[in-house]
Amino acid sequence: MKTTSALFSVLLACGSAAGRVLRSSALLSGVGLGLLAATAAAQIAPNVTRTTIAGMDVLLYRTGVKDVVTLRGTFPAGDAFSADTNSAVATLTGLMLDKGTTTEDKFAIAKKLESVGAAISFSIDNQMTGFSAKCLKPDVPLVVALLAEQLRSPAFNEAEFAKVKKQYVGGLKRALDDADGRAEEAFALAVYPAGHPNRPTPSAAQIAAVESATLDEVKAFHAKYYGPAHLTVVAVGDLDVAQMQAELGRAFAGWTGGVAAMHPPAPPVGDAAKELNVFMPDKTSVTILLGQPSGVKFSDADYQALRVATGILGSGFTSRLVGNVRDTEGLTYRINSAMANDTFTAGDWKIYASFAPNLLEKGVASTKRQLAKWYDAGVTDKEVADKKTALVGQFKVGLATSDGLAGTLLATVNRGLDLSWLDQYSGKIAGLTTAEVNAAIKKHLQPDAMVLVKAGTIPGAVPAAK
Repeated sequence: MKTTSALFSVLLACGSAAGRVLRSSALLSGVGLGLLAATAAAQIAPNVTRTTIAGMDVLLYRTGVKDVVTLRGTFPAGDAFSADTNSAVATLTGLMLDKGTTTEDKFAIAKKLESVGAAISFSIDNQMTGFSAKCLKPDVPLVVALLAEQLRSPAFNEAEFAKVKKQYVGGLKRALDDADGRAEEAFALAVYPAGHPNRPTPSAAQIAAVESATLDEVKAFHAKYYGPAHLTVVAVGDLDVAQMQAELGRAFAGWTGGVAAMHPPAPPVGDAAKELNVFMPDKTSVTILLGQPSGVKFSDADYQALRVATGILGSGFTSRLVGNVRDTEGLTYRINSAMANDTFTAGDWKIYASFAPNLLEKGVASTKRQLAKWYDAGVTDKEVADKKTALVGQFKVGLATSDGLAGTLLATVNRGLDLSWLDQYSGKIAGLTTAEVNAAIKKHLQPDAMVLVKAGTIPGAVPAAK
């Protein structure tokens, strides 16, 4: 994910109906409990109705939730697709989706959504433009029609475009003062080669791109990349399956276009360790990222083994990093390890931590000690058993809400996995052995060749020359 993707989502939500509450909060309070009981009692894949409608891949899953319907969807039109023209154009296009259409302005759309307590929002990351909608069952025709209208025929109003550009630049400039974001950007620039979809545009260059972008470029991007060809739509909840299929078919009929996601080869790990400093004055802490390209994507055979190992090292209060660097040595309040950016491509593996400037060197040394011990000696049978139990529990809890179930279905499709994977997941995790987990560590990671990024008020460092 690009370092500014969270910023994009915030900007999109600020101008949309996102965040407005469905008119019956009592209905929502029971959504999780109803879904948890349903998904625990039955398999998921056999109960998904999957069809192609108006060129879109549509997955519908009826649950016991009363009256509420959740829609999620994505299609390849993220930042990576605008790299050859203007790197800001994909996000600017997405930011214009809720600023009115060719038939009605943004206020009219907002009024319609508010009148029924519904919500529609959009988001953009490095590869995907996404949407999310929620409504009550009787309002499905209205919400599907409005969603299609916003995706297919944005107004692209000049005045709104000027406002969006100003918002975007303001957000990017504020992000320059965020140590976490600056560290993420420096890390991604170091581990992903030019042209890779996970490689971000440097902040200064992105600001310049926004400022130079034109509405004609946005219109051209929309015409080229928006379409149903690789669009996946998921709807979960109190569905009338036939009605939802009919509404989607009606709203999106005749729409054409769309491109496939990018699937580049895995980036190589460097030959030696590398250290990068991003000096930022007057910060109370220094963010560090220590990691490398992982060499695996989520659908790879040994991904889950490496994921279990990574969780043992630094996910949760019982992890080694938290137990030693934070709790025993008291060097930080924030430390973890994670795998990321691996839905469509081989992603990255990293440790993230934050240290006070006067504890920075001790903190980095302690983190590296725990990494070396984990890498050299491996993990134990008990650690593996505990982490497997935790992962299965997290997975089941993630299916206990409409949003969680819809998101999991969508992610499964985007990862190129068969839907049966959802029903096989718990068994696959349970079947992992300690030997497989330790082998994955040695196969994919090279602690002596990792990139270390420090961002903040680094002792002894000075700002880079402008």
